[in-house]
Amino acid sequence: MDITTFVATAEGGSRFESLRVPQDLWRDDGMGHRIILSVSYASPAVQLVELPAGMAQDWHNAPARQLVVVLSGVIEVETTDGQCRQWRAGEVFLPADLTGQGHRTRCLGGAVRLLFAPLPEGFAF
Repeated sequence: MDITTFVATAEGGSRFESLRVPQDLWRDDGMGHRIILSVSYASPAVQLVELPAGMAQDWHNAPARQLVVVLSGVIEVETTDGQCRQWRAGEVFLPADLTGQGHRTRCLGGAVRLLFAPLPEGFAF
């Protein structure tokens, strides 16, 4: 599965990158279906989050390297190189710009509900 991450640059800015989350594991569900899986991890602090309609955050860093799953609404992120990307319900991204100027975040068209699943220290896909 490919997802987008955004990272700090050496110059103190941020940029988007593509991240491949390997799904090398599988199991049979007992009904003839093959379920494809990534490696599992224990998250230190999963949270459900609601961002208010019209929210527009100025430059800030991600609070942690975490998978963000959009449950409803549309969220937009802008990196310091001027790129903007949007995610909708069912899509996943990984903020990882813990240093530098960070990114901007906006809610488009209403409130946005998210699931934050921080990665454990040192965890890599």
